[in-house]
Amino acid sequence: MAERIQAEVNRVVENRQADKRHWFVSLFLVTLLTGCGEKIRLELLPANTTVLAFGDSVTYGTGAARGEDYPSLLEETTGWTVVNAGIPGDTAREARDRLAPLLAQHQPALVIIELGGNDFLRKYSTESVKESLRDVVRQSLAAGAVTVLVAVPQFSLLRATAGALNDSAIYGELAKEEGVLLVADVFSDVLSQEGLRADPIHPNAAGYEQMTRDLVALFTQWGLLL
Repeated sequence: MAERIQAEVNRVVENRQADKRHWFVSLFLVTLLTGCGEKIRLELLPANTTVLAFGDSVTYGTGAARGEDYPSLLEETTGWTVVNAGIPGDTAREARDRLAPLLAQHQPALVIIELGGNDFLRKYSTESVKESLRDVVRQSLAAGAVTVLVAVPQFSLLRATAGALNDSAIYGELAKEEGVLLVADVFSDVLSQEGLRADPIHPNAAGYEQMTRDLVALFTQWGLLL
């Protein structure tokens, strides 16, 4: 599976200028690196680098079999040591209290944050979700980790059925405000495609494979992977 994912990643990277989503993320990265008072330093992360995948049921892998979650596929594809710290049902509000011990234990070079969906489902205000995510992001930054924020849609059954989910705007705002990398449209695109989701809020195995391809393509584009 890793070979298949990598082959597809290579194709995506080679043709990324024709892909509007990846062009947007490239443009966002340039803005991030040149428009902030302090630049993000991106360096190649070698094999066995510790990566913390921090999130909810989507990080955990709900909707697919064991080993088909995106952290497992990412580890298999990159050679990194990817710690799956996903907890089904977790909210950004609750996750703030469990991140510090994980950072101290694993000392990751890279932290991938995928949270907020359960906050939206519980009808928390977008501003409160944003501030909870900000706390998580700042803990990761304070630990010295390259921090990646995965944008999540503010769920709508109607829009999911129509294949038209969009990222909540708070992710782009927060990434710019805090100076972290943003994975835009990837999760929303997966949930917008019936063949890539196990249910309205979780990818299936094919969906997690698609997420992994997109993440690896972006990490390659950003210089974290060759």
